[in-house]
Amino acid sequence: MDQATTFPRLLAGLATNRPTQTALQEKRYGIWTPITWAGYAERVRDFAHGLAELGVRRGDLVAVLGDNRPEWLIAELAAQSLGAAVVGIYPTSIGEELRHVLGLGRVEVVVAEDQEQVDKLIRLIEEVAEASAASDTDAAGAADTGTPAPRVRSVIYYDPHGLEQYDVPYLSDFTQVEASGRDWGQQRPGWLDEQIAAGDPDDVAVICTTSGTTSLPKLAELSHRNLLAMAENLTAIDPIDSKQRYVSFLPFAWIGEQMLAVACGLSRGLTLSFPEDAATQRADLREIGPDLMFSPPRIWESMLSEVQVRIDEAGWLKRKLFGWGYDIGEKVADRRIHGKSAGALAVLYPIANQVALRPVRDHLGLARAKHCYTGGAPLGPDVFRFFHSIGVNLKQIYGQTEICGIAVVHRDDDIAFNTVGTPIAGTQVRIDDAGEILLRSDSVFLGYHRNEQATAETVDAEGWLHTGDAGYLDERGHLVVIDRQKDVVRAPDGTRYSSAFIENKLKFSPYIEEAVALPAADGMTALITLDPVTTGAWAEGARLGYTTYTDLATKAEVRELVAEEILRANPDLPESVRVRRFVILHKQFDPDDDEITRTRKVRRSVIGVRYAEIIDALAEGRDQVSVRSTVAYQDGSTVTREVTLVVMDLTDRVLNETRGRRPVWSGRQ
Repeated sequence: MDQATTFPRLLAGLATNRPTQTALQEKRYGIWTPITWAGYAERVRDFAHGLAELGVRRGDLVAVLGDNRPEWLIAELAAQSLGAAVVGIYPTSIGEELRHVLGLGRVEVVVAEDQEQVDKLIRLIEEVAEASAASDTDAAGAADTGTPAPRVRSVIYYDPHGLEQYDVPYLSDFTQVEASGRDWGQQRPGWLDEQIAAGDPDDVAVICTTSGTTSLPKLAELSHRNLLAMAENLTAIDPIDSKQRYVSFLPFAWIGEQMLAVACGLSRGLTLSFPEDAATQRADLREIGPDLMFSPPRIWESMLSEVQVRIDEAGWLKRKLFGWGYDIGEKVADRRIHGKSAGALAVLYPIANQVALRPVRDHLGLARAKHCYTGGAPLGPDVFRFFHSIGVNLKQIYGQTEICGIAVVHRDDDIAFNTVGTPIAGTQVRIDDAGEILLRSDSVFLGYHRNEQATAETVDAEGWLHTGDAGYLDERGHLVVIDRQKDVVRAPDGTRYSSAFIENKLKFSPYIEEAVALPAADGMTALITLDPVTTGAWAEGARLGYTTYTDLATKAEVRELVAEEILRANPDLPESVRVRRFVILHKQFDPDDDEITRTRKVRRSVIGVRYAEIIDALAEGRDQVSVRSTVAYQDGSTVTREVTLVVMDLTDRVLNETRGRRPVWSGRQ
């Protein structure tokens, strides 16, 4: 593939060479509706003309706010056809985050999915207008962040349900913009072709927001060349062809989805499938049976939790049969990832696969999967091992938004569950004297949008990207990522440790959704949130009644359950950093409360302030702590009440070994 090209030119080539092949398919009302490459390119042309008619020009930014639909990609390719770029906004974004991205990007045209997203934008536009009128300044309402106020003048929606009666002058239906653009383009034959031809591989193609774990996100500018270089180097390791299928359900605002669905998709002619909605996502995944999949750890962890619940609900015979099959699968996987044959197990493995392993892969929608990836955060080694044991070729990748999401990856016959693999072609890795991971390749981003200082701090004069992560290269040349450099600290006895390593050990429990490890004088303490699905299933099996998450979290039986899980994790940790005390929080972490990012990375600074009283109680070894909790009901009413959280002390507790060790695939001992 020629990296000196652009996404619109790749689309034009696919429309010419494979006009009748399916490019996109979307499930609507239970039916898969295909769009051919020729149809895709035609809709992009019409919408590009429509954007041009609205005043979008080369160098502008168009924002897209909503869930994955063909219209998302049509808008992206249309903007790029004009020499503009697209900035994706997570559909869950609200308030200051939405204001920040639109203001910093000086976005004037926004493509929004539905009534929910349109309402957010109308509210924001009205607030800015009121503030501007009150202060008579373009920077109204921006004093807190220094970000210019948004100046959105056109909103285009692609799901009209609920918007039929809206009488707002700047609102337009997506299909109306296409129709208008078609007429506009007919009066200017050849004009768009000239714009596409003028596109440069080094033009900004897409802007992805960074995770923003410590502050509002920065806007990383990625060029066509950046993304296509990454796609070329990844597919050299794991070949992708036009016959393969990919289910797109993670936000296009995330670099991971831009990496696989857009860059690899257009460069290799993949067919992209869009589930009907979140409720049917897993069923649609099974129906399509994708050939490749890329998801952050939380997706793989939730899949494992689902397996655990289903197996625990099965009869004893099915449990025994799966356990037998899993043991064989685990042994075969251990040999394969080290480049060895199955040996004597080659006779038993086909039987184990047919009766135990393949049915689980099929239930998860992974029966056809050839290449699966995880990235964005560390995946626990035990979760990693589980998927290989059931026959899923899962690989850890390492990268950042600033290097198009990938710089390092596992190879098929060279996988280690505690590493992220070796560099892809064209990527250099260096560990500096402070232990920070530095990366250099053609995929290193152009810089942060309107933030030269942050860009200079991140990419040095020699082109090295300073990741901010601590790590080292092991004896096999594999990269081992310890944690964010600022989060690698020393225990009272001088032991260096990573909070993320401890937290991943705890989160291996099917009952723990999130864990935040915190230092204390005698070891570590932890804030715990429950996985409501698996813990709820356990409670039902134990005939333990509950109403809300808060009610479940404050049950003594649940505290004992989590205590046992932590006691099982502690022996895998150095003595000085074992968890001595923990509290189960009365609520889950919520991105709308700024406690976690949209990609579910914990914002430690926010947690430290918001839960300071609980953290102090843990450090001091108190028996309990009281907090005030506001509960919102579906009718919009709220009630505030005091909740008493019990501090569980594990210092003198001993694990009840008579119950046996829980297998990875089960919530039972």
